[in-house]
Amino acid sequence: MTSLFLGLAALLLTIHLLAPRLLRLAYRVPRHGHPATPESHGLSAEAVALATAGGKWLHAWFVPAGTGRPGPAVAILHGWGGNAGLMLPFADLLHRAGYGVLLLDARNHGRSDSDDFSSLPRFAEDLEQGFDWLRARPEVDPAQVALLGHSVGAAAALLVAARRPEVAAVVSLAAFAHPVTLMRRQMRAHHIPYIPLGWWVLRVIQRTIGARYGDIAPVNTIRRVRCPVLLVHGEDDLAVPVADAERIHANRPGEHVRLRRLSATGHDSVERVREHGGELVGFLDGALRRP
Repeated sequence: MTSLFLGLAALLLTIHLLAPRLLRLAYRVPRHGHPATPESHGLSAEAVALATAGGKWLHAWFVPAGTGRPGPAVAILHGWGGNAGLMLPFADLLHRAGYGVLLLDARNHGRSDSDDFSSLPRFAEDLEQGFDWLRARPEVDPAQVALLGHSVGAAAALLVAARRPEVAAVVSLAAFAHPVTLMRRQMRAHHIPYIPLGWWVLRVIQRTIGARYGDIAPVNTIRRVRCPVLLVHGEDDLAVPVADAERIHANRPGEHVRLRRLSATGHDSVERVREHGGELVGFLDGALRRP
């Protein structure tokens, strides 16, 4: 019995020591090329490189409003495994409405630098760099910069807005309510038992990313966001159920946070969301008090 206990302890210790490397392999982001370019959408864009944390560089496209005076702008961030090219339909929509647009590739995505792992805090770091870059541009009114994100990019937008009162508005597309809820959902889908393995994995991931789950969970960060927020969620989202958006909204009810449920819309239905572009632009115009 003693030898069995010692053997089990040794095995757990070995797994514990290897955990960060194993988790980095498990959560390695599949990097995909851009499915489209600004030019393919009829947009004139500037390819830019932005410095981010850890000495890494981000690729981005900047589409100026072209109005000849400082005006509103939106920093856009994709979700896990996505890239700036997937978000181009929003750039087209916003540009035609008079907004400047910055489309970012997060680290390990698109044409941006690789890093040892991706996480919600790192998505937020990258988005914040884009936010600051936009505010420094002469074509942009620094008081009229909004954020738009999809999935983990949406969670990052809420996290940045919770930290930065200068954010003028947030459009959140398919954000999850809490990282633990999301990962436990994924574990169940892959038949990974929560006790003892799943619980241990969550602890290791939390230590690896360097942030407490509760501090970065959208269901909590929404309480600290002071700007107007539009939560958009598809009723047919199988990856992140619409109940997640309802949880986020319940923690900050009122006129500043709106929930828009879209029927016949899944998690990655960018084009379906774009069909409601008039509502999205109307929300931003109202939040930024544009005539």
